[in-house]
Amino acid sequence: MKILVLNSGSSSLKFQLFTKTDLSVIASGIIEEIGSEKSNIKLSFTNSDGEQSDLKRSEIVKDHREAINAMTSMLKETKTLSNTNELAGVGHRVVHGGESFYKPTLINKKVIKTIEDFIPLAPLHNPANLTGIKATIELVGDVPQVAVFDTAFHQTIPEHAYLYALPYDLYKDKKVRRYGFHGTSHSYVARQAAKHLNKPIEELNIITLHLGNGTSVAAIKEGKCIDTSMGMTPLEGLVMGTRSGDVDPGILFYLSRENSMDIDALDKLLNKESGLKGICGTNYMGTISENAEKGDHKCRIARTMFCYRIKKYIGSYIAALGGVDCIVFTGGIGENCIDIRELSCQGLERLGIKLDKQKNNLRAKKITEIDATESNVKLLIIPTDEEYEIASQTLQVI
Repeated sequence: MKILVLNSGSSSLKFQLFTKTDLSVIASGIIEEIGSEKSNIKLSFTNSDGEQSDLKRSEIVKDHREAINAMTSMLKETKTLSNTNELAGVGHRVVHGGESFYKPTLINKKVIKTIEDFIPLAPLHNPANLTGIKATIELVGDVPQVAVFDTAFHQTIPEHAYLYALPYDLYKDKKVRRYGFHGTSHSYVARQAAKHLNKPIEELNIITLHLGNGTSVAAIKEGKCIDTSMGMTPLEGLVMGTRSGDVDPGILFYLSRENSMDIDALDKLLNKESGLKGICGTNYMGTISENAEKGDHKCRIARTMFCYRIKKYIGSYIAALGGVDCIVFTGGIGENCIDIRELSCQGLERLGIKLDKQKNNLRAKKITEIDATESNVKLLIIPTDEEYEIASQTLQVI
């Protein structure tokens, strides 16, 4: 029997097929640019000889329903999934679960309706997640399906941390509050850190840094998240690829008055034209680091701002946790960018955080310790695996 995991983005579909027994990967793939003139499809799988193979093609994929069909066709073609009867369950990443979902949940009509109700909180992602769910129900019939929510891990954040200092009725009537995101990633790497350190997670205070095009940090006390940098939307917090992170809200009023910018223009500005891209013209950290080392001022300041914001959150979360045992770097930037990890820890020695430059000089493909011998805080690089986490939680539910 097998577990299928679907991660539907606004214009993409990532999928992985696992064995039920030990959650080893049978096949993984991605369909990109859904809705464009041509969509790129890639499937990596283990063939009948036990060798790794790739299958690539370009074709028209109009929507996520057609993407599900294209995925199924390729899985059958490669004999990695001959029949949907081989499936023990399907796990879906769902971005926003509001306050209704604090754990992975078996999907039924009521769950689908509730996810629909949260579309205003995640207008780009929840509709794509729902399309994937509905198309898969048509495909696999009675096979159990599970929703794993990005927001669920953060539902343990206390009221004083998730409320904004706005009129309380906005929370009661419109659910304006901090929700947090990247929950599957933060949950996965925190548990992996505890396992690596050979300590119960209930005995550890951990700060997890998910650093990619989207970036977030979580403060995890004794296995439970008590604060996170992203807020009601994924816009708040750290500097990101194209998102601003924390800004003075008064800037929006100023730009509305002085530049005659309407709500849509301001939304586009903060979500798609800001962050690293807004400062130096690119959101690819590899290019930014390379140009920064060559003396490019905008790239240097973008990199410095990125790391400075990380350090501010580390400091504040150490205070919130009452001390930290371990800091985890994960995500594409966190796992691969040597200079970002070094600059993010620079100057934190008085907090017991000291990085070993020699240990840090690598792109991590496995759990790696990068703290100096005299560091009081363990510094770990842990490659994230959100699909594995979804598969694991799906298996627990079914």
